[in-house]
Amino acid sequence: MRWIQLRHLAEYLAFRMIVCVVQALSPRLCARLAERFASFLHYRLPRKWTRYDVARDNIVAAFGDRYSPEQVDRIIYRMWVNLFRLVTEIIQLPRKLRLDNVVDIIQFRNKPDVVRALCSNRPVIVLSGHFGNWELAVSIFGLFGFRMGLVARELDNPYLNRWFYQTRKYTGHRPISKNGGGGTMMAVLERGGSLAMLGDQDAGKSGLFVDFFGRPASSFKSIALLAIEYQALICVGYARRLENDTLPNGLPRFELGCEAVVDPLEFQSADAIREITQTYTAALERVVRRAPDQYFWVHRRWKSQPHMRAARRRKAA
Repeated sequence: MRWIQLRHLAEYLAFRMIVCVVQALSPRLCARLAERFASFLHYRLPRKWTRYDVARDNIVAAFGDRYSPEQVDRIIYRMWVNLFRLVTEIIQLPRKLRLDNVVDIIQFRNKPDVVRALCSNRPVIVLSGHFGNWELAVSIFGLFGFRMGLVARELDNPYLNRWFYQTRKYTGHRPISKNGGGGTMMAVLERGGSLAMLGDQDAGKSGLFVDFFGRPASSFKSIALLAIEYQALICVGYARRLENDTLPNGLPRFELGCEAVVDPLEFQSADAIREITQTYTAALERVVRRAPDQYFWVHRRWKSQPHMRAARRRKAA
């Protein structure tokens, strides 16, 4: 136990040193360093360390033969660039992102749709995936006064978890643990508040299977169930980095968009949970198709398959 605590502390101290360095650098230099780190990880490290095969298989499963092997390799490399840039932006944006400059950094897509939803006096679930800068999107809402409960998994390292907790609070949001936070989530929706969460993880053998890129993907039922129970609107949003589009000071620019607003009141069939889940999953797919190199393909999104559940039932019988 003592060893684990010391390891967590060492990890945290190393991370804080990185934070100090990144905060002292310019955004333009951070972008160049992200390219270098991604190049080292992608081209120098053993591929089994970076889950290259998982990412490649996922891209091929999603797009078939649309991309050549060389293009698939390029998408994976750019995926790592996006991830490293996201990390530096998480560190830098609390100091650099302000209400008086946010309109310079962001261009909006379908802004009226999400504004109407957030001003509708109904609960709202802002849903996104591991795409672009998924942390930035909710920060923007906070700057404009739309406070939310941020649903995320707690990190194993308590020191790092505390740092990210405080970082996510800087625009007024309230972090909620994904594990064991169900009561808090319901309380937020009960009083007409908003939740922000990611909806593109594998839900395991007991999840609800809907199509994602034409393949059955296990998805959590809870999002649709919460939407139905509290008549909450689901806003599928994203923050897509605009490549080769930066401000004079080097800050990146993003397209902040609302891909779809899903109203549970429009789904009255006996299979409403599945229909709602399929609708927002299809919206997430459309977002990923616009910039596949900004999606985190190393997630095993299709890990669980429907036949696994059927096999388990036959074994139990």
